Amino acid sequence: MRRHFLSLSALVIFLPVLSLAQSPGAASPTRPLTAREIVERIKAHVGVPWQKETVDTFKAGDPDTRITGIAVTMMATFDVLQRAVAAGDNFVITHEPTFYNHLDHFDEIPQKENDAVLAQKLAFIKEHKLVVWRFHDHWHSRNPDGIEVGMIRALGWEAFQDKQNPYLFTIPAITLDKLAAELKSRLELHTMRVVGDPHMKLTRVALSPGAAGMQTEIQALEISDVQLLITGESREWETVEYAADAVSEKKQKALIVLGHIPSEQAGMEECARWLKPFVPEVSVEFIPAAQPFW
Repeated sequence: MRRHFLSLSALVIFLPVLSLAQSPGAASPTRPLTAREIVERIKAHVGVPWQKETVDTFKAGDPDTRITGIAVTMMATFDVLQRAVAAGDNFVITHEPTFYNHLDHFDEIPQKENDAVLAQKLAFIKEHKLVVWRFHDHWHSRNPDGIEVGMIRALGWEAFQDKQNPYLFTIPAITLDKLAAELKSRLELHTMRVVGDPHMKLTRVALSPGAAGMQTEIQALEISDVQLLITGESREWETVEYAADAVSEKKQKALIVLGHIPSEQAGMEECARWLKPFVPEVSVEFIPAAQPFW
């Protein structure tokens, strides 16, 4: 999820990596780091002020647990948690919610803790003494946006990025169907959805990972020279219908819906790369969340 689309681009700010003796959350030589100490290092290195109101909080487990390994993921699904345990990782850093709603509130689930799916997930976390922490707001708030950096790297579009707006790209001319096939291959997608004329040639693309919402998505398509919007997920009676109407009106517009997880997944792989240099005491690995659709 992301709140902004048309922010201006800026230079990447590289922060100096402090020595372990000076770093916030530094562990003593006689004991391993805790999850809380690792989060303090993240706060010190993320490069933006830490917000008082944020979803970037601990979602499960004891923050003072000694960490044996870190699993970074797009979504802490049950499958991801199982793979983290198998790899010896007991700290899971997830971009999206763990418990099926934005604030991870059990009250939004009809049967609350008695829900069979939720109960099994909670029991697994408890049994394996896992700690789950969300890293969403501040990873998006970085300049440039951490998710966007990873996705652009995965697409190989660094040279095509607009200097004034990091979410716009001028790519070599290609038809919509060929670009869709290229995206499917590069991002290893099982499925995707496309609105538009397959044979339309395009060069100007807007990229909006996650679920930015109708206003942001339509604002992108309203840009006169933007022919294609690539997004993560969108309601079918909102942006999808808008794009379908534009196509019926013979406008040069198209929409590709990747799915939420694959539209941001590479951004969390980027997060794992970013994390490793200043948390050298424990292993850091990226565990991709499986695309749920087929």
